[in-house]
Amino acid sequence: MTTEMQVSDEQRHREEELVRLVLASFDGTPEPRLKELMQGVVRHLHAFLRDVRLTEREWLQAIEFLTAVGHITDDRRQEFILLSDTLGASMQTIAINNEAYGDATEATVFGPFFVEDSPHVELGGDIAGSASGQPCWVEGTVTDIDGRPIAGARIEVWEADEDGFYDVQYTDDRVAGRAHLFSDDDGSFRFWAVTPTPYPIPHDGPVGAMLAATGRSPMRASHLHFMVGAEGCRTLVTHIFVRGDELLASDSVFGVKDSLVKDFVEQPAGTPTPDGRELGDASWSRVAFDIVLAPAEV
Repeated sequence: MTTEMQVSDEQRHREEELVRLVLASFDGTPEPRLKELMQGVVRHLHAFLRDVRLTEREWLQAIEFLTAVGHITDDRRQEFILLSDTLGASMQTIAINNEAYGDATEATVFGPFFVEDSPHVELGGDIAGSASGQPCWVEGTVTDIDGRPIAGARIEVWEADEDGFYDVQYTDDRVAGRAHLFSDDDGSFRFWAVTPTPYPIPHDGPVGAMLAATGRSPMRASHLHFMVGAEGCRTLVTHIFVRGDELLASDSVFGVKDSLVKDFVEQPAGTPTPDGRELGDASWSRVAFDIVLAPAEV
């Protein structure tokens, strides 16, 4: 229910006149798209301010909050992405920019922990490195929407360890739980990782304080990140999630999609592995994920 209708006609006129003046200030913007964006921001921002009748104290608190988000952000932690994720803005942007196209694999949030220049592993290699966790065999294919195999697709993979931390959250400069590989001539891929486990997004900063103040959990459903690119295809950023995870319905960044929930099948200790790897008395899991890329022009 809006409170705007409770103000007097004179007050409403003053507020609308200010909106008009601010919008007009961008009329001379040379680039049409920038003009559209700036005037759109002004319309929606002023509509919000007027709708909730924001107090000056609340405005100052908002400025302080955004300042704190900026202060904690550095080359290893992106608090603004966390803020975007937890407000659903990241997923909404992804939805807008990744329209459904045939059977193309659905996209989901990028997250704040991707790192350029990950190590390369051969097909069947281990992306885990020193990351702790139950070994997990991941396999699948990369095809276009007509089912044709895509050879040489670059597959970036990254994940947290069993303690819920990505390598960049440690202070020892380790590189673990991330790598890239390329699909085979028949579009197939395979690698070892660790079985995903639930973890909280970083909640020791302003975004965590916001979640606590609103009674929301920082927990993310168990997942494994993928970014897949190939010539002539739209780059896909997505995850796969663990079927049966109780957090699927309450993922803190709204990233879960039914089509991305997969069966991570537990394998008892002693079960032969697909590549003959010896795991001793350790159990392991396996999952299949077939990736379908949409054409680039979509």
